[in-house]
Amino acid sequence: MDQGPIVTVLHSDSVPDVDGMAPVADRATVRYTEAAGLAEAVRGAEVLFVYDFRTRALPGAWHAADRLRWVHMGSTGVDPAMFPELRASEVVLTNARGLFDSAIAEYVLGQILGFAKDLSGSLLLQQRHVWRHRESERVAGATALIVGTGSIGRHIARLLRAVGMTVRAVGRRERSDPDFGVVATDLHAELGRADYVIAIAPLTEQTRNMFDATAFAAMPPHARFVNVGRGELVVTDDLVAALRTGSIAAAALDVVNPEPLPVDHPLWELPNVRITPHNSGDVVGWRTEIVNTFAENFDKWITGRPLDNVVDKRLGYVPS
Repeated sequence: MDQGPIVTVLHSDSVPDVDGMAPVADRATVRYTEAAGLAEAVRGAEVLFVYDFRTRALPGAWHAADRLRWVHMGSTGVDPAMFPELRASEVVLTNARGLFDSAIAEYVLGQILGFAKDLSGSLLLQQRHVWRHRESERVAGATALIVGTGSIGRHIARLLRAVGMTVRAVGRRERSDPDFGVVATDLHAELGRADYVIAIAPLTEQTRNMFDATAFAAMPPHARFVNVGRGELVVTDDLVAALRTGSIAAAALDVVNPEPLPVDHPLWELPNVRITPHNSGDVVGWRTEIVNTFAENFDKWITGRPLDNVVDKRLGYVPS
């Protein structure tokens, strides 16, 4: 009896929802594996579903991928798959583009409001039982620079515009855009006019370490930096120095480098830093949605229809 194609699912401690995977299991042989068994599990497989999207196991197991035709990343970022052998192959790469857009946009707005209204300062005073009148800032009229013009950046832009913020963006090409307003290409020139800088660029050879000492020096001293992209977009030591010296006012970091952040890292102790554990997009039900997105794409793959969210492996992301 034909068992259909082999689909390998790479997971960590959490296995994908059985009901969500049922449409795949009904038409394929599904192998579940953690990183240590990936090489064995991917041998003979035509499809690899990377449910453990923070894995770094793919390059080491690639030699065993003898029949692989399609890799699906259960995340928006595809940097774990951007190693030379996969990029040079004919294997199609897709991702979960669009799944986390609204949640991450809400997170960014929340951090901006938290800075403007000094919510952390209010909580600290409350814990000390101190009643102290203070003033706060408006977000309406402030300028947000969004670095990265993909679908998440677009959702961020729409939400920030809705609360009255002026939005600009930095991308690969200059243009006018209904959501981003002005899209420029010169990062350092744009940084100087920003009250809030939001990093949401994909991690590529061109964007790695783009936020370094020179970039932070280009920001106004009152600027706040929000990173919801990748920790490797930032030279961490330069960020620490900028925060300590007052080159920038504060930072909200959902992603860091290294990750997870070591317990003795100086970022933990800085009073003008907020750290969350790479969960800005992880709203209730997100794991189910990741599986559903893969199952829907699998239905297209097995019936010969074009796949959603095909990554341009030269660029390292899905072109807009």
